[in-house]
Amino acid sequence: MVAWGTLIGPAFFLAFELRFPRKQLVEHITGLDMALYLGLDSSTQSLTALVLEVEHDEHGRSDEPPRKSLVFEHSISFDEHLPLYGTRNGVLPSEDPSVAVSSPLMWAEALDHMFEAIAVSGLDLSRLAAIAGSAQQHGSVYLSPRATGVMAGLVPSCPLVEQLGTRTIGNKDGPTESIFSRPVSPVWMDSSTIEECREITGAIGDAAQLAQLTGSRAFERFTGPQIRKFYKQDPEGWEATDRVHMVSSFMASLLAGAHAPLDPGDASGMNLMDLRTRDWSLKMLEATAPKLAAKLPPIVPSPTIVGTLAPYWRHRFGLPAAKIVAWSGDNPCSLVGTGLIREGQIAVSLGTSDTLFGPMSEPRIDRTGTGHVFGSPTGDYMGLTCLLNGSLAREQVRDAYSLDWKSFSEMLQATPPGNNDSMMFPWFEPEITPNVRTPGVRRVDLAAEDAARNVRAVVEAQMMALANHSRWMGVDVDVIHATGGAAVNTDILQVLADVFEAKVRRFKVANSACLGAALRAYHAEGTANGTGLSWKTVVDGIAVPVTESPIMPKQSSVKTYTRLRRRYAKLEPLAISGCSD
Repeated sequence: MVAWGTLIGPAFFLAFELRFPRKQLVEHITGLDMALYLGLDSSTQSLTALVLEVEHDEHGRSDEPPRKSLVFEHSISFDEHLPLYGTRNGVLPSEDPSVAVSSPLMWAEALDHMFEAIAVSGLDLSRLAAIAGSAQQHGSVYLSPRATGVMAGLVPSCPLVEQLGTRTIGNKDGPTESIFSRPVSPVWMDSSTIEECREITGAIGDAAQLAQLTGSRAFERFTGPQIRKFYKQDPEGWEATDRVHMVSSFMASLLAGAHAPLDPGDASGMNLMDLRTRDWSLKMLEATAPKLAAKLPPIVPSPTIVGTLAPYWRHRFGLPAAKIVAWSGDNPCSLVGTGLIREGQIAVSLGTSDTLFGPMSEPRIDRTGTGHVFGSPTGDYMGLTCLLNGSLAREQVRDAYSLDWKSFSEMLQATPPGNNDSMMFPWFEPEITPNVRTPGVRRVDLAAEDAARNVRAVVEAQMMALANHSRWMGVDVDVIHATGGAAVNTDILQVLADVFEAKVRRFKVANSACLGAALRAYHAEGTANGTGLSWKTVVDGIAVPVTESPIMPKQSSVKTYTRLRRRYAKLEPLAISGCSD
């Protein structure tokens, strides 16, 4: 008997493999379809991309969820890689500490650079099926009527930034050729709209009524008050504005070559959307600015396909006509990226800001006015508590004592839980939870020169504030999914576990928002194809904690923090009033 391979000979296999590369040969024989899904995250300080590979069994021979793996990751730091814009931590310097703006042109240029990196990644990009994105919430982008034609007619031979405008940021009116009616974008760190928040709240009734309608009281950084401020201070610029985008819908528009809609997750962070109807609230629009309804994108369900990748990206970078999914905010995307798809689960993201969030089947509103309810990509809702002074505060303490992260951790280990009752209120920037308009560090029984105790004080303060200000969600916390840059630090997570009296599990993927965007692309493409993907199938095997032992709370520390949390809550109003030391 002659072997089959001997009869055919090696020449056949060589010819066959030239036509079908090895991976494609496996797919051809096994019936596996290896699709790629791109997730992008335009955060405060960087643009990140993740490519998710999913194996689809064409023959449906397995009841197991499709295998998923991350095959590409790349990040572009705005400060480091795009220094001509002059940002610090992704924000343009300002003499007014309440003002935080950035350059939308910088975000667009970063997108161009990112696709250049993807094009040379070595991936088989013909298998790219869909693209979704995440963006910092609350940031707004103001476009002139010219933007519609420019985005539709982008020329592949010319860099994106040269077609959209100029890098010059200082001119208030912007260059005549720019697509921007306002050359800068206020971002989520901006707290300069106190008066506008007061005016909008008065037009609706009171803060409680506004929160019941939109999910949050009027917050200075939210898009509605920011729009009102622009309309009041620059009526000519407002009149010249054809479209107000969020960062998310602006980036999606660039990819699709046409104005993209918003999803409820990001729209609910504007103080403009009716939380229950998931459409614009006429009351809120009228209270904010004239002609606003005509300038806003429509709101569509989160899995909506808003178009296909525009010719600019396909021809410039050799990409297919991949589906573009409606982008969302970083917090709703992180919900998916941390595998939180049912009520009772929570996550803590330790990033630029520190954020606690979890799913809600029904919207429950925070009566204290510090929490938020947003739409969720799953079609439900999410509760959220955010501390603006997150990693930036930890970095301020680290740098003040000339430490690196290793020595920061060593000092955390060397000090006892509870810090001998020494406490800090680390409001290096104006804080949003609680509402602190005048920044500054307040210390209690804590010497400024004591490096070790200040290290512990900043970490304990952040965890106690998260715990105290998230009680309104009414969730019994058993397990916390930890993500974000500081989630790699076991000593910080031990404080988190002890304060909440909950075990903490972390993720291999630090950027949960970016992973959530990739998973949303996978889910939306499956929904469009009629596959009927469940969210459990989408997150299984990828948006799950690492299998290593979780970080368990230490009961002796739990007792200490139970007492200290009460003391922290009692002293917090005094610290807000301006008392220091």
